[in-house]
Amino acid sequence: MYHLYDSNAIRELDSLAIARDGSSGLGLMSEAGLACLRELKDRWPQCQRLTVVCGQGNNAGDGYVLAREARATGMDVTVIQVGGRERLSADALLCYEKLLAAQIEPQVHFDAISSADVIVDALFGIGLNRAIEGPFRSAVEHINRASAPVLSIDIPSGLEASTGTSLGCTVKATLTVTFLGLKQGLYTADGPACAGEVVLDELGIDSTLLTKVSATARLIGQSYIKNNIRRRKRTAHKGDHGHVLLVGGAPGYVGAIRLAGEAAARSGSGLVSVAAHPEVANYINLGRPELMVHAIRNADELAGLLHKADCVAIGPGLGRSQWAMDLFARVLATTLPLVVDADALNLLADEPFQRANWVLTPHPGEASRLLGVTTQQIHADRFSAAAQLVNKFGGCVVLKGAGSIVMGSGVPDVLSDGNPGMGSGGMGDVLTGIIAAFIGQGYSVLDAARLGACVHAAAGDHAARDGERGMLASDLLAHIRTLVN
Repeated sequence: MYHLYDSNAIRELDSLAIARDGSSGLGLMSEAGLACLRELKDRWPQCQRLTVVCGQGNNAGDGYVLAREARATGMDVTVIQVGGRERLSADALLCYEKLLAAQIEPQVHFDAISSADVIVDALFGIGLNRAIEGPFRSAVEHINRASAPVLSIDIPSGLEASTGTSLGCTVKATLTVTFLGLKQGLYTADGPACAGEVVLDELGIDSTLLTKVSATARLIGQSYIKNNIRRRKRTAHKGDHGHVLLVGGAPGYVGAIRLAGEAAARSGSGLVSVAAHPEVANYINLGRPELMVHAIRNADELAGLLHKADCVAIGPGLGRSQWAMDLFARVLATTLPLVVDADALNLLADEPFQRANWVLTPHPGEASRLLGVTTQQIHADRFSAAAQLVNKFGGCVVLKGAGSIVMGSGVPDVLSDGNPGMGSGGMGDVLTGIIAAFIGQGYSVLDAARLGACVHAAAGDHAARDGERGMLASDLLAHIRTLVN
């Protein structure tokens, strides 16, 4: 688990670090430039021709330091200055003057980008909050067209540090060396596609300073599973591990409820029951006899199953028929903890309802319907969207997508794992089954959402070792068992 910070928190941390030294930001700027040079030489030791593209903020100052020190090591260094130096901060201007003293004269054209062994992006930092235009946009486009690897200083230029959204156009970095604290925007929305590998350098600040600034999010991954999953008693039996009831499986959508059921079983649920439409119920446990499948004609027939269950998951393959609406209404009337996904989320959007003991697992399209906004608005600030969902519906939310966000009480959690191969049908059904299984085993809805999301993402990464393209939701099932153990 790592702490993440929005741009305001990073500015506060920066101010505390400067106050500690009793100086301007020049010291931090020098340390940042040297930190980038160390990472550059470690990653690309054969680099001879270095091009550093600088803007007008403090990131430019970091770039000037890097360029000057790289020249001192014998590299052939070219600095490209985008925008006039008259807008440089006092500290960055001092670094610029030292650059000139080292006989490095910045250029204004972009030719050197195409011939570089490594390109350094020092255009914009965390202060950018508007779309990139004019020569700055041209600079980003030249960088992205080049074949050389790219090191971004602190954050890829064009990426909003707090939300992770692209501000018109964004540098696609190979490596991002970020300072003081990890920016939350690096890990969700457009962040993962733009940042490449992220390396944190705290620039030697006193660790006590970090305790004075509150993190705005947390980054969790596979280690979270190991640190938070409980050991089982040697005397445990199936009754100790929960009874999950999955409701869904309308005609034509048998696969969804089957995937959710098997995921729940592989995640350690003691018993898994499935309530499905009579026309398809007989097919659901073919090849997976451990699933107890019940043909449900109407909502009244759910009563006995609900009485036996510890948790209910509803939505996979549910559809939006009258049968589906009746079953959803019956499930909402219980006091059992719930996991709500897929068509059940669409039904919830039609008639909003609030409760504390459930997990909603929307993808951006479902989230947009739940909040009555566009998917673009969801993407523009996923942290805000997740918080709005919790505020409107209660409980906790797993907002799926690149850098899935788990939001409940307290700061949100962002997943470090997951890959593009998981963008295929049935993946959400697997997640629903995993989370339901953890709730059935006695975890709180928030802890189950965190664990379930981590297991799901890590299983996706394990499955992707054989290739992302063509990966199926069912490919995750064997890896789930490994991860929960």
